[in-house]
Amino acid sequence: MATALIVNNPVSVHSHEEHGEHHHQETFLTKYVFSQDHKMIAKQFLITGITMGVFAMILSVLFRIQLAYPNTAFPFLQTLLGRFAPEGRLDPNFYLSLVTIHGTIMVFFVLTAGLSGTFSNLLIPLQLGARDMASPFLNMLSYWFFFTACVIMLSSFFVQKGPAGGGWTIYPPLSALPKAMPGSEMGMTLWLASMVLFVASQLMGGINYISTILNMRTKGMDLWKMPLTIWAFFLTAILGVLSFPVLVAGVVLLIFDRSMGTSFYLSDIVLNGTVLPNEGGSPILFEHLFWFLGHPEVYIVIMPAMGIASEVMAVNSRKPIFGYHAMVYSLIGITVLSFIVWGHHMFVTGMNPFIGGVFMITTLIIAVPSAVKTFNWLATLWRGNIRFTPAMMFAIGLVSFFISGGLTGIFLGNAALDINLHDTYFVVAHFHLVMGSAAIFGMLAGVYHWFPKMFGRLMDERLGYLHFWLTFIGAYLVFFPMHFMGLDGVPRRYYAFTEFESMKQWLSVNTFITWAAIMSALAQVAFLFNFFYSIFYGKKTTQNPWNANTLEWTTPIERIHGNWPGEIPTVYRWPYDYSKPGHDQDFIPQIVPFSQTMTSNLSHDFEDDPEVEKLQTEWLKQNSQEVK
Repeated sequence: MATALIVNNPVSVHSHEEHGEHHHQETFLTKYVFSQDHKMIAKQFLITGITMGVFAMILSVLFRIQLAYPNTAFPFLQTLLGRFAPEGRLDPNFYLSLVTIHGTIMVFFVLTAGLSGTFSNLLIPLQLGARDMASPFLNMLSYWFFFTACVIMLSSFFVQKGPAGGGWTIYPPLSALPKAMPGSEMGMTLWLASMVLFVASQLMGGINYISTILNMRTKGMDLWKMPLTIWAFFLTAILGVLSFPVLVAGVVLLIFDRSMGTSFYLSDIVLNGTVLPNEGGSPILFEHLFWFLGHPEVYIVIMPAMGIASEVMAVNSRKPIFGYHAMVYSLIGITVLSFIVWGHHMFVTGMNPFIGGVFMITTLIIAVPSAVKTFNWLATLWRGNIRFTPAMMFAIGLVSFFISGGLTGIFLGNAALDINLHDTYFVVAHFHLVMGSAAIFGMLAGVYHWFPKMFGRLMDERLGYLHFWLTFIGAYLVFFPMHFMGLDGVPRRYYAFTEFESMKQWLSVNTFITWAAIMSALAQVAFLFNFFYSIFYGKKTTQNPWNANTLEWTTPIERIHGNWPGEIPTVYRWPYDYSKPGHDQDFIPQIVPFSQTMTSNLSHDFEDDPEVEKLQTEWLKQNSQEVK
C-alpha cells in the first residue's frame, strides 16, 4: 500500500516545481556564499567551526609547550610568533592571551556556533518536515555575523600589543583598564566587538529556530513526535535568547568603563603608583552579569550534544530510546534550573553564606535531570543490537565524559570544598571533561552520522575508529591527571611553576600532559583528512544508510531547494519505532501509517487517534476469526 503524503501548511508546503525557478537560477554567490538554504548554511557553520577549532587547538599546544618546558627556548616559536616569543620563549603576557583566546574560541565559536549552528540548521527543517527555516534571510545573516565575529577575533593577533589577555571570562579590572596589561589594549577592544557580533548572530539564529519549530512542523508532527535532537535544539535556543542579552549588557557597561570614564566595575584602583579617580563600581557586578549567561552557556553547549547522542544511540542500538518523555522533561528541567545556579562560580567572592547555600542546593538539584539522561542512555544501550559505527563510538564517549566530568561537579558545587578547589587545575579538568570533551564528542558523533545527508557520501570507518580511540584516550590522559594537581592546590593560568617549590613536583606531570595533548591534536589530522577527502571522494551513500526512522532520511540524496520534491510527507508515529515485535524490519519510519503495520501495532501507539484504534480493533477481530 502506498504511503499517504498529506501536506500541512499551504504557505510552507508546495511543489518542488514552484521552487525550481529559484533553484536553477542560483549563481556561485547565492549557492555557496550568501546562500539562504539551511543545508548550505549548516555546512558553512560546520566548516567555519572546524577551522576555528583547529586554530584553538594550535593555541593550546603552544601554551602546553610553555608549561612542560618553562625554561627551554624553542627557536621555531620566535619564527612563528615573532615579538611574542623573544629568544624562543613565550612572552608571559602573550601566554595569557593564548589561554584567553583558546577558551573564547572553544566555548563560543566552536561549541556554541559550530555545534548548534550546524545541526540546528541542518536538522530542524529536515526532521520537522519544513521547506526551510522560518526566515532564510535571517538565517544567512546569522552566519555572516558569526563569520565576521570570527575574523575580528583572529585579527586581534595582528595588533601591536596582541590579543585580549584577561582570561576567557574577561573579569575587570584587567578588561576595564586599557593600560592594565598589553592584553587589555586594542586586543580587548576587538574581543568585545567580536562578542557583540557573535551574540547578535546567536539571537538571530535562536529566534529562527524557535519560530520554525513552533510554526512549521508538517502534518502529524506534534511535539511528542519530535526527535530528541529537535527538543534539545529548541530548548537550547530558548536558553540563548534569554541569557545572551545579559552578556551584551555587561559588555556594553565594560566598554563604557574602558572608553567613557564611567565606574560600573571600577573602584579604588591604583595603577603604576597612580590612584585612579574611579569610585563606586564593583567587579563583582560583572561576574554576576557574565555568569548569568555563563552557566546557561554550559547547557547551550552540552544540550545539543545530548540530543545528538540520544538520536545516534537509538538508531545504532536498534532500540527505542529509553524513557522518551523523561528525557524531554529532564531537558526542560535543565533549561529552567540553569538560570538559578550561576552563583556557584562565585563562592569565593565574599558571598553571603546563606546565598551560597541556596546556590549550592540548586547546583546539586540540577544533577538530577542530568543523571536521568545518563541512566536512560545506559538503559538504551542495555541488551541492544549495537552497531559500533564511528558515530556510535563518539556518542558512547560522550556518556563516559559526562559521567566522569559530572561527578567532579559535585565537588565544585559544594561551597565548602570549592573554596579550596576554586581556580585550580581541578576546575580545568572538570569543565574540559563534562563540557569540552563531552560536547566535542557529541558534535563529532553528529558529523559522522549526518555526513551522508550533508554531502551525499560516507566517511571512512577505519579512519573514524582511529580518530575515536586516539582522541578518547588522549582526552583522558590530558585531563584526568589535572584533578590531582588541583587537589594539591596547583593554580590554573600560571605561566610557570618553577618559582614555587611546592609545585615543582608537578613539572613531570605537566610534561606528560603536554605530550598527550600533542597526540590528541595529531589525531585530529585523521579526522580532517577523512572529512575533506570524503566530501569529494568518499563512497556514495544510499538514501537511508543507517535505516533510521526520522524524516531527513526520506529526502533525496542530492541537494534540492525545498528539501522534498512534491509534497512533504505526513508523520504518523514517534521517531523511535526500532525492533518492534511483529514487524518484518527492525525500523519503521515516521511516515509509515499504522494501517500498514497492523501486526506490530500496540495499544498506546494511537491512543489519541480513535479512528486508527477502531481500524486496529476491526483488524484484530477479523484476524482472530481467520485463525479460528
